[in-house]
Amino acid sequence: MHDYIAAMQDDFSQCLVLNTRMAARAITRRADRKLRPYGVTAAQFTILTSLQSQPGLSVTEMADRIAMDRTTLSRNLDLLETKGVVISTRPSGVNGRVCVLTDAGRELVAQTVPVWRASQAELREILVRPDFAVVITALQQLSRL
Repeated sequence: MHDYIAAMQDDFSQCLVLNTRMAARAITRRADRKLRPYGVTAAQFTILTSLQSQPGLSVTEMADRIAMDRTTLSRNLDLLETKGVVISTRPSGVNGRVCVLTDAGRELVAQTVPVWRASQAELREILVRPDFAVVITALQQLSRL
């Protein structure tokens, strides 16, 4: 009974899981709104920039690198392929598919990166207290758990 009473006094508004999930969702919704005019979501932007910066990864490798569920990644790659910004191949000797940006995909990345940069700058301003570097370092440490 005593443990139950102690638990009732906990301040769940300070829960790291809850607050991290809420912040992640809010940031994702915000990014989705900013990227909507370009016809991509925040998740798809992450995929496109990953394809640009780390070409040649299999879907499984990319999913691991960007911390995205493999099924979600595959579904988004299919949508991006339908839009003509990604091409998928099945290279010999490689298990699974590998995707690459098309010329239209590279152009889309070039158009959306400035939007991402501006959004990052706005978020950094919001997080100036506490220091942005401290917040990012803490989140990176937590992501390695």
